[in-house]
Amino acid sequence: MRITRGSGPAVLGVLDALSDAYAEIFTAPPWSHRSPATARHDFRERLKRDVRRPGFRSVVATDESGAVAGFATGWITQDPFPTDRAYGKVLRRLGADRVGELLTGSFEVDELGVRSHARGTGLGGRLLSGITTGAPGGRSWLLTWDQAHDALAFYRRRGWEEPEAVHGEETDIVVFLSPP
Repeated sequence: MRITRGSGPAVLGVLDALSDAYAEIFTAPPWSHRSPATARHDFRERLKRDVRRPGFRSVVATDESGAVAGFATGWITQDPFPTDRAYGKVLRRLGADRVGELLTGSFEVDELGVRSHARGTGLGGRLLSGITTGAPGGRSWLLTWDQAHDALAFYRRRGWEEPEAVHGEETDIVVFLSPP
């Protein structure tokens, strides 16, 4: 596998390949309720905006044929904490004070995906390490869906920890903090 790190809009040079990979990964179980065409389109449009976020960076792995085998994207979480996308769920799960303390100013892993043919090779761990290396103060965070059992197990095996949720504010997402 060849791993390429980048920052800013440079990753848009492989937008079609990334969008195809995203659609394949994030419409398979447990996300099989999602339409591949919609997932591909939404990811493309989101990535075009996300590359302009402060601290945006990407890690893309290609296999021997040159196809995208996996990728990760992320950026520095800004203050004030956003409220679009799933950020409202994060606020409800952790509370505003803890979000400010734990997440604002740290590196946010937005997407991490590995195509089925590359799973079990250690690529996911290499992508996670590659995207979080150099995080401000060594602090990174991410969220995933509580029904993504393989993803939950993956992060836990790597020492990522779940901060305690605000009592009574359960959501369908799980927040993870990078190991200390």
